[in-house]
Amino acid sequence: MHNETALAPLGHNIGEAPIEIEVRLFNSLSRHGDGRGDRFAIALQPGTTIGELATQLGIPRAALFLVLVNGRDISPGLVGGGIRADREIEHGDVVAFSGAVPYSYGYGAPIV
Repeated sequence: MHNETALAPLGHNIGEAPIEIEVRLFNSLSRHGDGRGDRFAIALQPGTTIGELATQLGIPRAALFLVLVNGRDISPGLVGGGIRADREIEHGDVVAFSGAVPYSYGYGAPIV
């Protein structure tokens, strides 16, 4: 029988390696791309949260209307107060931030 506690877990040495994600900025938040445009790759430290990323990009919490991670809404609350800011970002995630969504009478619904 072999003792598993004596073995280091696989991948134990990658804990501090940066992760890469894609950021997408929509509507009024597109100006926070800092010259990179509204869609860009960024490297982050493991354990970085959605709230920390928003702060790093200079996006005020009150300006966040919709936050999507890999196409899933993590902002079920009202503007600025309902995002899951503590959700950790993982390597390969696509994080989309949107400001207020303009209403179009022609379409009859908000446009994302």
